[in-house]
Amino acid sequence: MADHYEVLGVSHDATPDEIKKAYRRLARELHPDVNPGAEASERFKEVTHAYDVLSDPRQREQYDLGGQGGFGGGQNFGGFGDIFETFFGAGQQSRGPRSRRERGQDALIRVEVGLDEVIFGTHRDIEVDTAVTCETCHGSCCQPGTSPVTCDICHGTGSIQRSVRSLLGNVMTSSPCGTCRGYGTVIATPCVTCQGQGRVRARRTVPVDIPAGVDTGVRLQMPGSGEAGPAGGPNGDLYLEIKVKNHEVFSRHGDDLLCTLEVSMTDAILGTTATIPALDGDVELELKAGLQSGEILTVKDRGVSRLRGTGRGDLKVGVQVITPTKLSSKERDLMHQFAASKKSPAPELSHFQQGIFARLRDRFLG
Repeated sequence: MADHYEVLGVSHDATPDEIKKAYRRLARELHPDVNPGAEASERFKEVTHAYDVLSDPRQREQYDLGGQGGFGGGQNFGGFGDIFETFFGAGQQSRGPRSRRERGQDALIRVEVGLDEVIFGTHRDIEVDTAVTCETCHGSCCQPGTSPVTCDICHGTGSIQRSVRSLLGNVMTSSPCGTCRGYGTVIATPCVTCQGQGRVRARRTVPVDIPAGVDTGVRLQMPGSGEAGPAGGPNGDLYLEIKVKNHEVFSRHGDDLLCTLEVSMTDAILGTTATIPALDGDVELELKAGLQSGEILTVKDRGVSRLRGTGRGDLKVGVQVITPTKLSSKERDLMHQFAASKKSPAPELSHFQQGIFARLRDRFLG
């Protein structure tokens, strides 16, 4: 078997940069797209394999210890971890070569929705920047028309066995193969699109149905919509964290919607009918004569749909009576006549009462 350093044309003390430069130069010469000959193809596989080993510090160290013949030799002593692995049957060989296919990572995206959208739920098409399966190699990691080759160091087992001298005598230890990283195979001709990863970064659209009743902080799980796994592995999950935008008129308390209705003094005295443009359509309110500031008018089943359960919350309307600050002379005369007819008592101290907004808050929230 050819020495990896000789294959790349570098010395045994070459720096990582020198190894990388040598590989790039040879890869440009021997790549099948540039040099389609069978001999060049075999050389390209050999060069790629040599670079895979020497570009990884751990693999290079193990290769240097094993020399051209691999990882044999009784002078390469392992640590106590190897000994315990052997005694307790935890060696790599007992498990066989590991699979390149792994599950993709989960992803978290924050989605902002309007208060009106959570009443009945909404649909969104979310743009996600994520890892997707490579369309060139379809997750195989290999250039089309090629396949992984059996590792010539571990012969497909994914592990290396060696004899270690210990206080208990010579014992056999097993450790992951540094050349194939425990896979048992080597990607001799990596896919040029994904660089042998089996996946690439791309933007894709994920359709999402956001259920009614969600609130800020709720997380929705979409199984299998996360990142694609390496080497064609299954996708992870996608989590959507909801944030409900503040509304200028309405606020939310649980499944109830809250708002404040300003009523003129005359309407509060005489009573009237008001039309409120709610989030899901107009609401007719009957304002009875003698309406007071701080009263709460409840409209049943016009709040937010319940996330868990059936039905909707209520719409609660807090009343604030507005006292006019500017009156015409005629209006002032009428108010004097009204006050004289009522014979209202003079102003006097009473029990402490909270301000209008504090009273509305307490009544809103029960």
